[in-house]
Amino acid sequence: MSPSFTPETVHRRRWAVLAVLMLSLLIVVLDNSILNVAMKTVAQPAPVGLGATQSELEWAVNSYTLVFAGLLFTAGLLGDRWGRRRVLLFGLVVFGLGSVCAALSDSPGQLVAFRALMGFGGAFVMPSTLAILMNVFERDEQPKAIGIWAGGVGLAIAIGPITGGLLLEHFWWGSVFLVNVPIVVVALAAMVLLVPDSRDPAPGRTDPFGVLLSIAGLVLLVYGIIKGGQLADFTDAEVLLTMGGAVAVLTGFVLHERRSAHPALDVGYFRNPSFSAAVAAIALVFFALMGVTFFAVFYMQSVRGFSALEAGLLMLPLALAQLVFAPRARLVVERFGAKAVCTSGMLLVAAGMAAFLFFGRTTPVWALEVVFFVQGTAMAHIMPPATVSIMQSLPREKAGSGSAVNNTFRQVGGAMGVAVLGSVLSARYREGVEGELAALPLPEGVRHAAGESIEGTLALASRMGPAGRALVDPAKDAFVDAMHVAAAGSAAVALLGAVVVAVWLPGKPRAQGESSRPPQTEAANPPVGAGS
Repeated sequence: MSPSFTPETVHRRRWAVLAVLMLSLLIVVLDNSILNVAMKTVAQPAPVGLGATQSELEWAVNSYTLVFAGLLFTAGLLGDRWGRRRVLLFGLVVFGLGSVCAALSDSPGQLVAFRALMGFGGAFVMPSTLAILMNVFERDEQPKAIGIWAGGVGLAIAIGPITGGLLLEHFWWGSVFLVNVPIVVVALAAMVLLVPDSRDPAPGRTDPFGVLLSIAGLVLLVYGIIKGGQLADFTDAEVLLTMGGAVAVLTGFVLHERRSAHPALDVGYFRNPSFSAAVAAIALVFFALMGVTFFAVFYMQSVRGFSALEAGLLMLPLALAQLVFAPRARLVVERFGAKAVCTSGMLLVAAGMAAFLFFGRTTPVWALEVVFFVQGTAMAHIMPPATVSIMQSLPREKAGSGSAVNNTFRQVGGAMGVAVLGSVLSARYREGVEGELAALPLPEGVRHAAGESIEGTLALASRMGPAGRALVDPAKDAFVDAMHVAAAGSAAVALLGAVVVAVWLPGKPRAQGESSRPPQTEAANPPVGAGS
């Protein structure tokens, strides 16, 4: 399909195509939101779970995200070169196989490995959905379609925790991955029947060396952060060497991309303020939100005592707000401009994060629901306009690589949020409970494992019987204190995002404010990019 126009036969079924793309998007987002609810179960000893430690839980999230983000560049380029539908079908098949393997894991290490396989498949799904959307819809309808696409993320977030809770109440933990398989089958069939293929008529070559550099750099960086949290010491020699290596590799990646004739990431994109500021906004907001989502699950289940299903239902306002407001965000942007809308959204996210500073062990549930609704509303007014700014800054034939950049920074931001805030949470929690654990006659290895997370402490308390009851309240108090520190850091990151958007994201286009001017005046001062 030519990148310059949409054939009439495709145009007529464009909304059905969007529905199929959202179904493919659903499984990628659904799986992560389900895993968030299942983490407490996976942390429990066998046969209920896998006995995963705090760092293993973080790697179950980050192994997927790092492989996903590392391959998005290549996946986007391959979609532009070989056909986006073909690449999407491949990704769905791999994702389905990875889901089956993850469900049958019998150790945390296997779960981490198969989650990486799922990330490999997901890398070929996510950018293709947005690239196909950009080629099926004309420019004037793209903001509406992207709003619905972003609302689909909210739908998946809503369905995921509830579905995960229901599955965990009736089946073993692996069922949260097997649920992906029927969705994959339906999506594959619908994709073949309805979705047209599209590609770049003049594609460039892939950049495997650049991809390897990005993967190595990100793995080293996140590993160093997680290790620092485990040791509660970010000045440890191993942590510093790992982080230093990460900086060196990522610097090499940037230099390589600047010199390459066919880069995996065209750094020239970032000279456009609409593109670079929107990318930064998405990365920062997901850094803030993914880290908070990680600790909110443990707050609701381990501190407050809610079941997995109840925790999923409690997060419903976060998702429903996105589902309702994301498709309508374009109307607010048309009136106030993307800069004002995204800045306000980032400030709302920061306010939602700051609200966690006032949460304790007996905070009313309605207060938690209000905060989740505010966060979802904020996300709904950041994701669609930021995504539109990114995708409309590039030619349509480069939709695959543009989508890859969008999703890469979103995933990297989320991974860093989980790693950084998870490490801060772990380090602060260990400081809070080590005095209580030190008073008990425990082997050093047992004491260290129990102090790594609230789940480790509560598991030890359960094994000790009546003697362990004295650990429960201190553990919960220590977690709430650690949550406050992580929430403060998350709010600070969201505020940084608001500053970035307010300073660098272009304001409301002058052409909109000058629509009533005489035609000859507009002709004398054509808007930048007219006729492109």
